[in-house]
Amino acid sequence: MSRQSRHIPFERLCNFRDLGGYATEDGRSVRWGRLYRSDSLDKLAGEDWERFLGMGIGTVVDLRHPWEIEARGRVPDDASFTYHNLSIEHRPYDQPSLGPEIEVGPFLAERYLEVADDGAAELHEALEVIAASDRPVVFHCASGKDRTGLLAALVLALVGVSEEDAAEDFALTELATKRLLADWRAAHGGREPTWPGYGRAPAEVMTLFLAALTHRHGSVRDYAANALGVDEALTAALRERLLTPAVAGMPAFASGSEAGTGT
Repeated sequence: MSRQSRHIPFERLCNFRDLGGYATEDGRSVRWGRLYRSDSLDKLAGEDWERFLGMGIGTVVDLRHPWEIEARGRVPDDASFTYHNLSIEHRPYDQPSLGPEIEVGPFLAERYLEVADDGAAELHEALEVIAASDRPVVFHCASGKDRTGLLAALVLALVGVSEEDAAEDFALTELATKRLLADWRAAHGGREPTWPGYGRAPAEVMTLFLAALTHRHGSVRDYAANALGVDEALTAALRERLLTPAVAGMPAFASGSEAGTGT
């Protein structure tokens, strides 16, 4: 499978992609067409909107701040899906205005740790929403990179996908970086962001974040259990909704630190 094939083409959306296909530690895989991640769905209109409706999505999770939604809009209303606004970031920061000396990997990993701490209640609720949906789910923020990337990595870890695959999935936003930059320039009179790292998503960011989370909590699953209150029932529900069926004789899924780093 090519890196590009995960991206689903839209005219205005540039970072809408399927989280299916990743293998889990017990030999299963994430089902295609069950869980999507995206840049902001307020851009949907015309043929893009019709294509989106045709995907059968039943739940939209918007991870942006309420003030972002007020300023830029949200996914259009439709009876075919439910909408949840769960703002997981409590300490906003202005990436485009950062100085060129700021290193992408360490800086963003530190911001993600803040979100992991501050947004515990919203992250738990987002996981519950995903686990409860019997139809496809899409979650998004503004660019589909940072807040969306954190939630994607957390879901993948909880269902048993490796740290390497979670970091690779994060890095696929690099395929959308040119479009994200072009959109920013168009919205800001052709100016360039002062931070060369704007729109970038090197795998190092996610690798550093997951390693730091493991250092603090023992494993990503221990973080989810102890900081988010994710119990075995919720983890099992996520796996039931998102993974291909277990095969007879397949080893049981280990939870918590018994499963290794869990990242």
